[in-house]
Amino acid sequence: MTPKSAAAAARATVYGYPRQGAHRELKKAVEGYWKGRVTADALRATAAELRQSNWRQLADAGIHEVPTGDFSYYDHVLDTSVMVGAVPERHRAAVETDALDGYFAMARGTQDVAPLEMTKWFDTNYHYLVPELGPDTVFAADSAKQVAEVKEALALGLDARPVLVGPVTYLLLAKPAPGVAADFEPLTLLDRLLPVYAEVLADLRAAGAGWAQLDEPALVQDRTPAELNAAARAYRDLGGLTDRPKLLVASYFDRLGEALPVLAKAPVEGLALDFTEAASANLEDLAAVGGLPGKRLVAGVVNGRNIWINDLQKSLTVLGTLLGLADRVDVAASCSLLHVPLDTAPERDIDPQILRWLAFARQKTAEVVTLARGLARGPGAIAGEVAANRADLASRASSPITRDPAVRARAEAVTDADTRRSQPYQERAAAQRARLELPLLPTTTIGSFPQTGELRAARADLRTGRIDTAGYETRIRAEIADVIAFQEKAGIDVLVHGEPERNDMVQYFAEQLTGYLATRHGWVQSYGTRYVRPPVLAGDISRPAPMTVRWTSYAQSLTARPVKGMLTGPVTMLAWSFVRDDQPLADTARQVALALRDEVHDLQAAGTSVIQVDEPALRETLPLRAAGRPAYLAWATDAFRLTTGGVRPDTQIHTHMCYAEFGDIVQAIDDLDADVISLEAARSHMQVARELAAHGYPREAGPGVYDIHSPRVPGADEAAALLREGLKAIPAERLWVNPDCGLKTRGWPETAASLENLVGAARTVRAELSGS
Repeated sequence: MTPKSAAAAARATVYGYPRQGAHRELKKAVEGYWKGRVTADALRATAAELRQSNWRQLADAGIHEVPTGDFSYYDHVLDTSVMVGAVPERHRAAVETDALDGYFAMARGTQDVAPLEMTKWFDTNYHYLVPELGPDTVFAADSAKQVAEVKEALALGLDARPVLVGPVTYLLLAKPAPGVAADFEPLTLLDRLLPVYAEVLADLRAAGAGWAQLDEPALVQDRTPAELNAAARAYRDLGGLTDRPKLLVASYFDRLGEALPVLAKAPVEGLALDFTEAASANLEDLAAVGGLPGKRLVAGVVNGRNIWINDLQKSLTVLGTLLGLADRVDVAASCSLLHVPLDTAPERDIDPQILRWLAFARQKTAEVVTLARGLARGPGAIAGEVAANRADLASRASSPITRDPAVRARAEAVTDADTRRSQPYQERAAAQRARLELPLLPTTTIGSFPQTGELRAARADLRTGRIDTAGYETRIRAEIADVIAFQEKAGIDVLVHGEPERNDMVQYFAEQLTGYLATRHGWVQSYGTRYVRPPVLAGDISRPAPMTVRWTSYAQSLTARPVKGMLTGPVTMLAWSFVRDDQPLADTARQVALALRDEVHDLQAAGTSVIQVDEPALRETLPLRAAGRPAYLAWATDAFRLTTGGVRPDTQIHTHMCYAEFGDIVQAIDDLDADVISLEAARSHMQVARELAAHGYPREAGPGVYDIHSPRVPGADEAAALLREGLKAIPAERLWVNPDCGLKTRGWPETAASLENLVGAARTVRAELSGS
């Protein structure tokens, strides 16, 4: 096919779309179902309405081929486990009794049965549920969900393409099931899994699907020859099937690298590649392998992960270069639009000129459609859109919001000495022990306590003017007093104020820093029914006034026990925001660190003896390929130390991380030089404690003994058993006892019972250690 005819064939598509609805209807329906207020039929009806609304929006915008199967009640990886029959033995009875309740039991657990482990989806803030597999796993196809959604879309008269997690990525994301040897490799189950995928593909073809998309983002990571051979075998076998739709194998988040020639040679009809800046090497690599003659190329030129408008002229140039490298070139976002909010239109609080710099899912869809039209009909067909886009890009580049000379001068003046504590850990630890006088196995929590309906109502009333600031602050004081009183009665050693004034651990700080923009409706799914509104980091960062000192000091005035000051660290402030793309991340991190450093020093001056700087996103933001990791970890750990450097030796610095694979960054955790780190460990059965021990981690650590992402209340015996497991790796004098994460999403009854059991477990194990 000539370049001209290839351009004429250009079509617009996306790989996935936000699931929640314009008003988070899915969240409300699912949580209503959990509470017994919404029936299963009503939940299914809401889900169907949302799916169909999404497809109609996409079709009306000009998307030629809509994705199906990307919609989920909780998580698309969990959906894949159901599709292939990989239900853990402990959940089988629940699934067989009621498929929907069993599905949610795998996601959330029950009082009697633990849920699946949860961790981050590559380097995003989306969490997936980790498949549990073993040598005895028996797969069985269940394509009901995927087939039903294809039929729904086709019934609307739409061209539908089902999207599935690919078999190689599914196995590479999996872990050995409990009781299975830790060195078991789930990828060894590939030959057992492929016939199940073959059956699902046949069912999709029978349902009317012309194409099926198999997502293989794991192949953008560094892969061994054996793993690449497994990918080659998988797509040789699936491509060789006769009873299947055409296959589009999709990758995103980075360059495909060594896997590109493997997939280019596979007998599949198309590849989808990321051509944004993060994966720009895909263009050169694709040319090096001779392109994709006879195949379809779906070019992800619109960034599906960030919210800045696309440079239409730049993307059109890339697309033009690709025309000679494939039989047909279609246009898409770089990944599912699950990772961005739905629409900028409801954002009334952002300056209209600044709003033109932003593109959420609907705006990105429009960019994809515009670029497809420009590719098919020529640049002249979109000249007006390109001119307007160029003006918006220039407006942003020249805006005073993006540059503050004082902030830049301060950042440039930072020295290595600013990123170091004044004394080594052993000397600091002695000073802290003398100041804090804590018992063996000290207990604490991660920071937040339940955000009750009354608290949320008070915050809403303040926004709408139904109460004034004085009335709101009276409510916050009462909540802090209740939280402190509960912790004292429960016997917790290092207290927190509970963070009742905070809407979100990033947004709360972003709203008090210069350079950030806050959205009102920019919700993005983090996991299950948990949605967050990432702020937009648009310009240079500074802290005009103290942000946390007042409430921390008030809490400390209510108790003689130490109260932790609670801050969100610089890397997490970047990772859980939509970060600016017009300067290196390291430069932005340094600006945020300096603003937080001011807060740390003000907390210390106010008498705060323990300060926690949370960095749960440190692992999440780790580059997917090893080559980029040393530079990232260098500036990321420097930013943390810049935040905490210069405090007194007897001020104890804590940090916290959760729901990630920590083994990859143990050295970086060490390099942070925090005095205490708390980490998620309950779902992973103390894996992180063993990883710290293997590294020789020399400071204090609190691997969590209470999984806060499940409604179940762990008994004191269960917490004690986990604590004893932690003691096998970490000496008692350096071991803390705490939950996995903050308690914001939990209810008060389960929180109170769980923390009382946690304290009871600590007392039991202390007694065992003392022999009393």
